[in-house]
Amino acid sequence: MMRKNKFQKINAIQSVSGFFRQNKSYGLAAFLVCGGLSVIMLAGCESTSTAPVSMMKTGQSAANPEAAALARVGIAAQYIRSGDLDTAHRNLKDALDAFPRLPEANNMMGVLLQREGSEPNQIKAEEHFKRAIANKADFAQARNNYGVFLSGRKRYAEAYTQFELAGSQLGYSDRSAALENLGRTALILGKQAEAQKAFTQALQTNPESVVARFELAEIFLKQNRVQTARSLYDEYLRLSGDQQQSARSLWLGMRIAKESQDTGRLQSLTERLQQVYPDSDEYLRYRELVKTGAAWN
Repeated sequence: MMRKNKFQKINAIQSVSGFFRQNKSYGLAAFLVCGGLSVIMLAGCESTSTAPVSMMKTGQSAANPEAAALARVGIAAQYIRSGDLDTAHRNLKDALDAFPRLPEANNMMGVLLQREGSEPNQIKAEEHFKRAIANKADFAQARNNYGVFLSGRKRYAEAYTQFELAGSQLGYSDRSAALENLGRTALILGKQAEAQKAFTQALQTNPESVVARFELAEIFLKQNRVQTARSLYDEYLRLSGDQQQSARSLWLGMRIAKESQDTGRLQSLTERLQQVYPDSDEYLRYRELVKTGAAWN
């Protein structure tokens, strides 16, 4: 039986310097970038194919040891989400002791060790991600998570390859997250056309994607397609609901308003940026551009 769990989802509304999503959640501070602005993040996730956790309480585990190992992976995912890494590790170790090549267990162990954060465990995390992929080449979730890991190490070219493979996997439930990560990585690598294509695909895969809308609005504004950028930005705001806008989001809205000659909106967004983020790179940049009279884009 398939069971899916999610990590925290990373906001693509943050600065452009490093954004990545580890299978619909679990963000790395490494995905923050975007042409001198701020930080972009990637999303990954701990979700995995497992047997129902309830199987651990039945006699089925003895009859089906691999199913029992998969159930332990599901239990470990729950402990990771709650922050109990030690208990999660014990469950994953049991699963891997029984089935060392089990892709789901190796993927989850990679996520756990990556989250723990120490350098020795970062090295071990990569080994587990590689093992998961080696034993299941079409394991899109593991490739996306490995891509997030690589981005955290600033190995963006390698991360791009993993996101590209994950994003091309039709039927992958978190395909839109992988495509969003692919687009952000493309931006970091200066691949503008590839980024636009990836975000467009992400939006086709998930029409509710705020990440894709935001990044496409930024891309289209730079192409001077102002009305398209404004429409995407307005949709992004609608889908974001009551969530407070980031400095990067306000700055994008200000630039769109300026190009649209919407002085009222420009003034409102500028005042909010000054009040909420007076020390942000975006506000400092705004002040410098006003002072020098240089172009905003």
